[in-house]
Amino acid sequence: MAETMVTVVGNVATSVDYRDTAAGGVAKFRLAARARRWDREKATWADGPTSFYSVSAWRTLGANLAASVAVGDPLVVHGRLKVREEEWEGQRRTFVDIDAVAAGHDLTRGTSAFRRAARPDPHLTGRQETVADGEMAPNTAPTGELVG
Repeated sequence: MAETMVTVVGNVATSVDYRDTAAGGVAKFRLAARARRWDREKATWADGPTSFYSVSAWRTLGANLAASVAVGDPLVVHGRLKVREEEWEGQRRTFVDIDAVAAGHDLTRGTSAFRRAARPDPHLTGRQETVADGEMAPNTAPTGELVG
């Protein structure tokens, strides 16, 4: 069965909870998305019902989301849709989850300044390589080999 991929535009509804697990770090938060429709009778925009999604982001994406996102931020999330039903407080409930593969601020509602995350250089144990704007880390040649 093929995975269902979705893209949801909304606002971060809860703080991002980041935890390290045996499978790698994971960030979890809720995303609220509300449809807006043009009401012809009133000649104005009207808000529809709000849908809430539980979003999980693993490893690097999760760490970057935890460092970049706050409650209320407008966000675009792309990922695998997962729908599950559970018994909750004596009633059968449906929950909608998104396993994120990409996410970013919604730039139709504001600006953002992108910064590349430092990533470990396997040649420099315990040191970070900076790759922002094409800069090389100190003591590395263009090939990443140690110099001097």
